[in-house]
Amino acid sequence: MTNQFLTFNLDNCLYAFKVFKVQEVLTYTTPVKVPCSSSYVEGLINSRDTGISVIDLRKKFKLQSKEPDKESRIIVVEVNKPTEADPDHFCTFGAVCDSVQEVLEVEEMSIEPPPKFGNNISSEFISGLVKKDSNFIIILDEEKIFSEEDILKSN
Repeated sequence: MTNQFLTFNLDNCLYAFKVFKVQEVLTYTTPVKVPCSSSYVEGLINSRDTGISVIDLRKKFKLQSKEPDKESRIIVVEVNKPTEADPDHFCTFGAVCDSVQEVLEVEEMSIEPPPKFGNNISSEFISGLVKKDSNFIIILDEEKIFSEEDILKSN
């Protein structure tokens, strides 16, 4: 069985989100700042008449900051966050990245488990690794990256 991933660059490393979680990829626009939000919450953008909280993945992962440029993108991701009232509840977030690369098809058995150490990003955010050429692509867990705190601040 194959899985599809949208790969993107962040601080000269390749990362990926599951394609079925990605709604769209937007050219970077400066979000409207939201008072009293977490340092990694960039603010809100309007996409398809919906307010979307935008997370700076560099700040969330404690990587060196970088000003957005013409290659920067906002990946709009849908995450499932069930509530007692609505078990099918989902939230939409934007994730700022340095650039978007490609959609990659990967055999399920090619996905390695997350590392136990040696990465700047907490392993709780990583669902697996895929080797491509001589590099690894880090597959991120969308559900864990976009936390309850982010959701509360976005609603």
